Amino acid sequence: MASLSLHHTSATPFFPRAAPLNLRTRTQKPFSIRSQSAPVLSQDELKNLAADKAVESVKSGMILGLGTGSTAAFVVDKLGQLLSTGQLSNIVGIPTSKRTQEQAASLNIPLSTLDLHPHIDLAIDGADEVDPNLDLVKGRGGALLREKMVEAASSSFIVVADDSKLVSGLGGSGLAMPVEVVQFCWKYNLVRLEGLFKELGCEAKLRLAGDGSEKPYVTDNGNYIVDLYFKNPIKDGFAAGKEISSMEGVVEHGLFLGMATSVIIAGKTGVEVMTK
Repeated sequence: MASLSLHHTSATPFFPRAAPLNLRTRTQKPFSIRSQSAPVLSQDELKNLAADKAVESVKSGMILGLGTGSTAAFVVDKLGQLLSTGQLSNIVGIPTSKRTQEQAASLNIPLSTLDLHPHIDLAIDGADEVDPNLDLVKGRGGALLREKMVEAASSSFIVVADDSKLVSGLGGSGLAMPVEVVQFCWKYNLVRLEGLFKELGCEAKLRLAGDGSEKPYVTDNGNYIVDLYFKNPIKDGFAAGKEISSMEGVVEHGLFLGMATSVIIAGKTGVEVMTK
């Protein structure tokens, strides 16, 4: 397997025919993206920039964890392009969801499983929230269990996101923090999860399929998802994760703590690489 180096090197600007971007690596916890003249880009264009930067770390011969979600889809597309032009060869992808598997297969990316490749060189995936410690909330796309399994098995884990995902504390966006639970007595666990974070003004909701019906969303693993919505950020992510995991019937939670090697953030003024 090929090895991965995440040392920051100089890079060319990401906006054609525009002013040079502010591209730098930093290690301090506070983050901000400085304002400068640059084209106004859509969220998808920002995600594409972050994906382009992440794929620079991929080398021929690597075993790759392929993430799930709108940002990760740009990464998979780019890998397919590089394979088709011969710029990459002999890579093997480990998909984190059925839809990523289908996308990668359509691009002729060779695929395998953790059973056959338990040690992964590099995983690249998106995130729903990124805090100053590079801890994450993931899983709003419903693939949190497989994402966590693949990314925990990876020597390096690069996160790609746009700057709307930056938060001062996990849960701070007010959007869902998912918990995957077994179908059996799911409401029992929903009530327990809501009570666990009562002081944070937590509201727990069963995720629905989104097809206009009242049917629950079912994960690739045949489970349900309880989404937690916080009025205030989680104070101690590690303690919260431990409490959630201790509940019988909980399969996995969307707190990805201490896992990211680096985070690539695309903002309206450029791309920034954040490392611990």
